[in-house]
Amino acid sequence: MNELEIKKIVESIVKEKAMDQHGQVPTRTCSDITLDMAKELILAVEQRAAQMGVKAVIAVANRGANPVAVHCMDDSYIASFDVALQKAYTCAALKMPTTALKELCQPGGELYGIQQTNQGRIVIFGGGIPILTEDGECIGGLGVSGGSEAQDTGLAQFGEAVVRNILSK
Repeated sequence: MNELEIKKIVESIVKEKAMDQHGQVPTRTCSDITLDMAKELILAVEQRAAQMGVKAVIAVANRGANPVAVHCMDDSYIASFDVALQKAYTCAALKMPTTALKELCQPGGELYGIQQTNQGRIVIFGGGIPILTEDGECIGGLGVSGGSEAQDTGLAQFGEAVVRNILSK
């Protein structure tokens, strides 16, 4: 057998296994953010940050809260790298925006002290959002750091709108 024959056999088996009970290839659903999606999201958030005059670090984590991509704008704060990465981790791990978590972590709140867990990786101030599908499934997290809390939160919320656009393609 030559390489072309092997390739055809493998493609045939894969196609057959991919078909549902009606002989149709099911439409692909997004269960995790891809690198291409993360890069598109980062580019859009970077452009918005530049318009605002913010030198941001933008991090995207997958649904397992592991980094997919981290992007540092020129002259961004060194400390923003870790903050953005942990905001993305927090949102993917807890499936909620960091602004919502902030409210729950105040003294007397239901999650008071959670920022001391997960080796200190939980961030409890604005700038992070979970990346959700139209069905509400969490497929990752976005973390932005480099501006004020309000600027980081605004950029993350802008990123949320970008994600909806990316997922609708």
